[in-house]
Amino acid sequence: MNKGKRPLRSAQWFGTADKNGFMYRSWMKNQGIPDHEFGGKPIIGICNTWSELTPCNAHFRKLAEHVKRGVLEAGGFPVEFPVFSNGESNLRPTAMLTRNLASMDVEESIRGNPVDAVVLLVGCDKTTPALLMGAASCDVPAIVVTGGPMLNGKHQGRDIGSGTIVWQLSEQVKAGKISLHDFMSAEAGMSRSAGTCNTMGTASTMACMAEALGVSLPHNAAIPAVDARRYVLAHMSGMRIVEMALDDLRLSKLLTRAAFENAIRVNAAIGGSTNAAIHLKAIAGRIGVSLELDDWTRIGRGTPTLVDLQPSGRYLMEEFYYAGGLPAVVRRLGEAALLPNPDALTANGRSLWDNCKDAPLYNDAVIRPLDQPVFPDGGLYVLRGNLAPNGAVLKPSASTPALLKHRGRAVVFENFEDYKARIGAPDLDVTADSVLVLKNCGPKGYPGMAEVGNMGLPPKLLAAGVTDMVRISDARMSGTAYGTVVLHVAPEARAGGPLAVVQNGDWIEVDCDAGQLHLDISDEELAARLAAWTTTRKDDPADASGYRHLYVQHVLQADQGCDFDFLVGCRGADVPRHSH
Repeated sequence: MNKGKRPLRSAQWFGTADKNGFMYRSWMKNQGIPDHEFGGKPIIGICNTWSELTPCNAHFRKLAEHVKRGVLEAGGFPVEFPVFSNGESNLRPTAMLTRNLASMDVEESIRGNPVDAVVLLVGCDKTTPALLMGAASCDVPAIVVTGGPMLNGKHQGRDIGSGTIVWQLSEQVKAGKISLHDFMSAEAGMSRSAGTCNTMGTASTMACMAEALGVSLPHNAAIPAVDARRYVLAHMSGMRIVEMALDDLRLSKLLTRAAFENAIRVNAAIGGSTNAAIHLKAIAGRIGVSLELDDWTRIGRGTPTLVDLQPSGRYLMEEFYYAGGLPAVVRRLGEAALLPNPDALTANGRSLWDNCKDAPLYNDAVIRPLDQPVFPDGGLYVLRGNLAPNGAVLKPSASTPALLKHRGRAVVFENFEDYKARIGAPDLDVTADSVLVLKNCGPKGYPGMAEVGNMGLPPKLLAAGVTDMVRISDARMSGTAYGTVVLHVAPEARAGGPLAVVQNGDWIEVDCDAGQLHLDISDEELAARLAAWTTTRKDDPADASGYRHLYVQHVLQADQGCDFDFLVGCRGADVPRHSH
């Protein structure tokens, strides 16, 4: 089977006629595996994040079976193994807290087992970056197979988007525009099939990022979860990974600087989630590619948002796929000379441009022409200033243009519990021009940097017709959310960043075009406040032991990808041989 190509990694386990080879093969044979399966075939690991507690990934047992068919057809031998499944919908306090834990599981499972290459079955938000991070640290041949988005939600005769409709209807309840019964009636219709959120939330964004990075086959990002073509893609990915194993097409040959630049540009064109800035940085750090927050300005700014999808636009992932999917977006960018590196290599052995240059474009309303964008400049704003020395981000396609330059007085919430306790108070001292500030919700502060940055507006302002306000925090927000929200302020409050000492009534200035986020107090006053904060801060006793202790002690800040400091870098797949 190996056709005289490179020695297979699995041969270190199964390829010797000695005591160790005997034992490795014999133990595997208790599953009914015949002897010829160990005769030099590539062993393909199927890294599965299936879990009934991760609804987005609950159909992965079937998906894995189609991958196995492809592996077998191509002459490989598939072995499926489970890894930690961190689903955002159920996992408390946030799946981001366990993204790095999942990546460690993936890395050690790959390195310690006799696999020559891996298929990464991913879906819900953090499973995509976690599995790519773990595989990148081993630098083995790997291909991503995404579970696909849900079918369009249906409610009261119209399409609704998962996640986004929750934020919209919740605000309408608070404003007194709809009843609680109307709100609850949307629940069943929102999630009516297997799959991830059907908006351009973080799951769909990261699926698009995987395709733009070249670590999946074309169209992987958008095929609906229950569409038969999703299973065809899984089958073809299983076939392709066998060739990748034989050709030694490792992740380091795909996850290049050029590939990350393409992904940043594509993220702007699709109106992708702000979370991509954190996840791409973490993946790049594992493979050894230099990627900085300012690259999002240099590469992303000036890129029109072409995909008219919720939360930035109107449609959902079904329409995106039917309109042509990500290849159509890449074609539009390439034809306008907006694709930074068209020759970047992808998992099928062709360049990104070769994959997409003839991609069909079926619907200009969903994937807009360059001269009719959803938003003329969709690249993430990177903001800096004395309030965010190491940067913060804002998604313009989800914002109100009039608020992208704003000056207002701060209404401060010390943590999320404080926010929940006070936001609904009739006597809250807040106006439409105020700036809502939320502290202590960053990587160390929550911990895990939960998706609470898109703070719901005060009910009394909603009732008065206010629909958006400037909000600032060290938290993240769901990719399904919207609003003029400054996120990922670094350093975070818990780490002693200036955000920690913002006070009620302070004037704050946001100027997105200038890249400025400024707290209007003197340098001397800021230094004095920080000095006083240092003497009064208290640690959370819950951070003193267990995984939370490891997390808080070692997590990097948002601008550095929130990876653990000791996980950055590629450690390869070599492992000392064990003698029984």
